[in-house]
Amino acid sequence: MLVLGGCASLTPVQRDAAAGVAVAARSTHVDCTRADACALASPLHGMGEHALAESTAAAPRHHALILDGGPDALLARIHLIRAARRSIDLQTYIFDEDDSAQLVLDELQAAAFRGVRVRLLIDQLSALEKVSTLAAFAAVHANFELRVYNPVLDRGRLSTPMYAVAAACCWGKLNRRMHNKLLLVDGMLGITGGRNYQDDYYDWNAAYNFRDRDLLLAGPVAADMGANFEAFWQSPLSVPAERLGDVARYLRTRGVPPLPHQPYRKPERVQALLAQVEDPDLVRARFVDAALAVQGVQFIGDLPDKHAGAAGGAAPAGDTLQQLIASAQAEVLLQTPYLVLSKPAQQVFRALHRQPAPPRVQVSTNSLASTDAFIAYAISHKYKRRYLRDFGFEIHEFKPFPAAVPFDAGPVGADLGAPPATAASAPTRRARQLAERGLAREPVSEAGRSSPFASPGGLPVRLQRAGMRMGLHAKSLVLDERVGVVGTHNFDPRGDNLNTESAVVIADPAFARQLAASIRGDMAPANAWTIGRRDSSPILPGIEFTLARVSERMPIFDLWPVKYATSYQFQAGPDCPSPSSPFAPDFRRCHEPVGDFPEVDIGLKWLGVRVFTAFGSGLSPIL
Repeated sequence: MLVLGGCASLTPVQRDAAAGVAVAARSTHVDCTRADACALASPLHGMGEHALAESTAAAPRHHALILDGGPDALLARIHLIRAARRSIDLQTYIFDEDDSAQLVLDELQAAAFRGVRVRLLIDQLSALEKVSTLAAFAAVHANFELRVYNPVLDRGRLSTPMYAVAAACCWGKLNRRMHNKLLLVDGMLGITGGRNYQDDYYDWNAAYNFRDRDLLLAGPVAADMGANFEAFWQSPLSVPAERLGDVARYLRTRGVPPLPHQPYRKPERVQALLAQVEDPDLVRARFVDAALAVQGVQFIGDLPDKHAGAAGGAAPAGDTLQQLIASAQAEVLLQTPYLVLSKPAQQVFRALHRQPAPPRVQVSTNSLASTDAFIAYAISHKYKRRYLRDFGFEIHEFKPFPAAVPFDAGPVGADLGAPPATAASAPTRRARQLAERGLAREPVSEAGRSSPFASPGGLPVRLQRAGMRMGLHAKSLVLDERVGVVGTHNFDPRGDNLNTESAVVIADPAFARQLAASIRGDMAPANAWTIGRRDSSPILPGIEFTLARVSERMPIFDLWPVKYATSYQFQAGPDCPSPSSPFAPDFRRCHEPVGDFPEVDIGLKWLGVRVFTAFGSGLSPIL
């Protein structure tokens, strides 16, 4: 009865009344009367204007910058928001209420009061933790609009019981999520890529951070990005927050709540970042001088039509990426945090490998020690033989403590020593539970929230040693060092069939080489283990191989205990100056086996891996 009561829908009159409460409470005061909305003078804005001024329909001009570092990715966002003169469109999957997300919300609110039109589009499943937060921002200002994409059960937030109800009654709709990420300022400057709005994406977590990648773009392609955002904004699936059932009930019964703003967990870091935001020389050096003038820029994005029916609509992002991969001649560099390939993607790679002179395919992905998605890793572990033998993958699994990746532990970077809780910032019950497990804050990526079968709480596995660890989250692709792709697609079944995705394709050799260098760095021996075939059994090796292959092909009951491949660490020496391919005859001469799950305090976790390896392949379509 309680569940059914929670599902009760409001009448149109009640919904209109709630929306009226929010609209009436919205401030119309504007702090600035200048035509530029008192925007921050920005070298980035100048770069965007310059690119548009030099562009023609036949010869567009673009500038692109890879944002590998977490603090710089946040710095660029805050600077662009402060530099906005007319409009800000922000679309994302995860939007937390921690320090980095709160800072962005503060800046968006300030921009609205300056006179900038702000539109914030968030996915229901993973954005903003409290109904009161949705209600507050639905009523903050006439220039600030908040919409929620694909709300299930007419709610902005799903409690655990309601999530169970949604899974039972609306499984198809619950699984269809908006995975796109976009920040677009004044229709000419955009950021897109893998990062959401949560501390873990900006090196602001004390226990676990994501190695991620965004792309900063200036030029005419921003119009295509804007058109894609507009299609989502105008879709019937994007519902104004104040018209959602739980938010409307809150507004009708309690009125408009005050804007949430807990004290920053580390205010000195926020102030250090804001000081950089106001430094034009620093912004110019990091984001303008470092940007590349590029050609061949294309934005590809799914549309809400993909979610129009039970079977889904067109998926231009996934289709385009597969066509690009199929065109490779010499080399494919693929980076994905979750190596669970859709069937069409498997067909593409199988066809590539069967060519007379197949391209070399190198894959950068997570290890069990670094991943936040235990089940996704378990499924990928099942198919290592297929990846190596049938697709020719050279797989490099990211280490939890990489020695040389873009990472900032300075005043605007990682909090390696979380301060004790105070009365003003008392830890929540969830935070106390995490502290007991040795994690300062819950790291949850898309895999930790978008699938009902994510690892418990989105938490990574326990390791043999303590420390601030990293997990790969970047989604990138380089073909023949001539085409580079940065986007949101994990090259997985969810991206092909369930989530909406987007990416930027740049057919420019200079950009492709720069992106390739970044991915190769993540695959370097200091940062990754290489997956190779394990030594054959001295007793009846052919029978063992056959049994393992037959077992792998079983959709369930894949019970053969010995897998085809294991992890190796490169051992440098006079005779081993550089790592070799795992398919090279002398691979074992310079590489030492380190076990299937290096660094992991495996305990009974091996049993979980074996269970999902044996019985979990049916979950692949929703991982």
